[in-house]
Amino acid sequence: MELIDDVRIALRITTNDLDSSIALLIGAAFADLGLAGVKGGTVIPDTEDPLIKQAVITYCCANFGQPDNYADLKASYDEQKAQLGMATGYTDWGDQE
Repeated sequence: MELIDDVRIALRITTNDLDSSIALLIGAAFADLGLAGVKGGTVIPDTEDPLIKQAVITYCCANFGQPDNYADLKASYDEQKAQLGMATGYTDWGDQE
């Protein structure tokens, strides 16, 4: 299953008609993670790592339409991004001298 399929399920969308909008959100999520220093967020997105995948899904849920629980979803995504940004295995920051 591809990431776009997982996001579609999380958004409870049963059609492919919104795939271009969903793909833009997925790209924005990876770019945002990349800005936070998370590997796999810029050049080659990591769509297999479960933590990155969950962060991307949460980002999409928060930013698709106007969810009633936007503040909760945004806080959840921000926490996931912060945790990934501080984890040695998910950043390149420890490799710099």
